[in-house]
Amino acid sequence: MMFDMNSSSLLRCLILALLVSLYPQVGQCKPHNSSLLPSSGFHPSHDFVRTRGTRFMVNGKPLYLNGFNAYWLMSMASEPSCDKGKVTDTFEEASRLKMNLVRTWAFSDGTSYKPLQSSPGSYNEETFKGLDYVISEAKRNGIYLILSLVNNYDDYGGRKQYVQWAIDKGQYLQSDDDFYTNPLTREFYKNHVKDVLTRNNSITGVAYKDDPTIFAWELMNEPRCQSDLSGKTLQNWITEMARHVKSIDSNHLLEIGLEGYYGESVPDRKQYNPGYQVGTDFISNNQIPEIDFTTIHLYPDQWLPGSSEQTQQQFVKKWVQSHVHDSNSIRKPILLAEFGKSSKAAGYNVGQRDAYFRRLYYTIYACARSGGPCGGAVFWQLMAQGMDSYKDGYEVVLAECPSTAALINQQSRKLATIR
Repeated sequence: MMFDMNSSSLLRCLILALLVSLYPQVGQCKPHNSSLLPSSGFHPSHDFVRTRGTRFMVNGKPLYLNGFNAYWLMSMASEPSCDKGKVTDTFEEASRLKMNLVRTWAFSDGTSYKPLQSSPGSYNEETFKGLDYVISEAKRNGIYLILSLVNNYDDYGGRKQYVQWAIDKGQYLQSDDDFYTNPLTREFYKNHVKDVLTRNNSITGVAYKDDPTIFAWELMNEPRCQSDLSGKTLQNWITEMARHVKSIDSNHLLEIGLEGYYGESVPDRKQYNPGYQVGTDFISNNQIPEIDFTTIHLYPDQWLPGSSEQTQQQFVKKWVQSHVHDSNSIRKPILLAEFGKSSKAAGYNVGQRDAYFRRLYYTIYACARSGGPCGGAVFWQLMAQGMDSYKDGYEVVLAECPSTAALINQQSRKLATIR
């Protein structure tokens, strides 16, 4: 998902930090209820999630996933204020609805407020402790995590920041797409991967690479390479980086972060694209041996602007069906890793969003129940109350949308019945 870090959010963070320095009591938050037991995804004694054919497996049993995206977790958790409580509240609320998977960022590069990585290999310990807290809270509530390692977009630094770092070191680079081919940017990225995967959690004492709370690593949020629509540039980068991740951590699953665009390996499949390509190839990219499962994202309101609701529904049906079919052929599970309904669209109402969620949830459930490769879905995006500056139109605030919360809970419970 492409998004902007709202300037009002940055101002709010700066004001909070100033208040805490002047009045320490501002940072004293309500403690979480440590007596809560995991009620959704896993128990701390569980093994790492594996794949067997087109299924996710844990402790010898199939695992189906229902959850949400929350890119803001690390940033919020690193704030010395009651904002940290929003992380706790979000996990506890999700656990009550039996959700068991969250996708979030393990990156914040260079120029962003309180970055995780201020320069290549130089980390802000406060921000890293924020990520430690996110992982510990996920574990306490029985929820798995997908951690994404860099952004395609400029938000939170992204590959543009890596290119700038290389330019600062004397490299002559002309495009952000040089991120994928330049030896120095590739080295910077590999080092970041190693630093994150080998991080020892300051709260749990467990290295990230040894923590089964982490469901999977994601190479990049929505990789694109518009300068090479043949897909070769990204294919080479994914191959190299997937091997690098697995050389450090063979325990965890790995996925790419793809939206699902088809490429040149099977030209006939390009008919399912929304009229354009982005330099990725869903089939050849996911055939790389180190990639454990496929992902798709789904934004018909953005990809087909100005189209009717009926046209968008037809696109959604074909998009999901084609990728389910191809994931089955590749013999890997598929996860719907981003989807949502924007409140900024004309004619929007909560009932319309609920109907959209209901259709997708039923498709996922029916596929899983019949033995297909659908492993689950995570919507974009869940927010706690009082986060207005983070809103992008797709946010779901459970306390304000009981009908949506009921749908999510129903899907979690239905998936849990599949054996």
